[in-house]
Amino acid sequence: MSSGSGPIRILVADDQADVRSAFRMILDVQPDMVVVAEAADGAAAVQEARRLRPDVVLADIRMPKLDGLEVTRQLAGECKVIVVTTFDLDEYVHTALRHGAAGFLLKRSGPVLLIEAVRAAMAGDALISPQVTVRLLRHMAAPADDRRADAGPAATAPLIAGPIEELTAREREIAELVADGATNAEIGAGLFISPGTVKNHLANVQRKLGARNRVGIAAWVWEQAAGIR
Repeated sequence: MSSGSGPIRILVADDQADVRSAFRMILDVQPDMVVVAEAADGAAAVQEARRLRPDVVLADIRMPKLDGLEVTRQLAGECKVIVVTTFDLDEYVHTALRHGAAGFLLKRSGPVLLIEAVRAAMAGDALISPQVTVRLLRHMAAPADDRRADAGPAATAPLIAGPIEELTAREREIAELVADGATNAEIGAGLFISPGTVKNHLANVQRKLGARNRVGIAAWVWEQAAGIR
């Protein structure tokens, strides 16, 4: 994976050739990005990702052989997977995040958010399309009976199983800042600690919650606020 000395290496997986071409044009003109491969189905995406070791995989939800959710599950821990889709169904969002997606982006969100999502994933953050975030937060704030009535099991289940171990006061404070969308640098500046210390705290929070990434941490905070646990 990129060490910071070279461009972010990206694999684009989508069964539509015009979508792959459009993403390539958007990303290849960025000075810090290069598309190293394309895949027209999920099985090819996993195979190419394991052969080329890209930093980021952009995976469409609906692809032949393996869908984007399964691609995310299989590649979790090997590279950053951003789910890019036309469909913003709650069940897709929750499943993608539980499988460790480093972002969930609607195709209609536009090129700026696509570029930001790639950079956020590499920075250890996770970008979710604003339309999805707003609905997700509203869903979590709704009464439990309402959530069960209008969504399937995958959408109503908590995004993570934690906490495996209780958080310290400082860890909980940092988790809440993550849920507010703060970056490591912003958290460090606000709490008067170094970004490295923030990173160490976040590693402990992820371990204690059983969260794969910042989205999982944020989801836990939102669920706490909504009284799910």
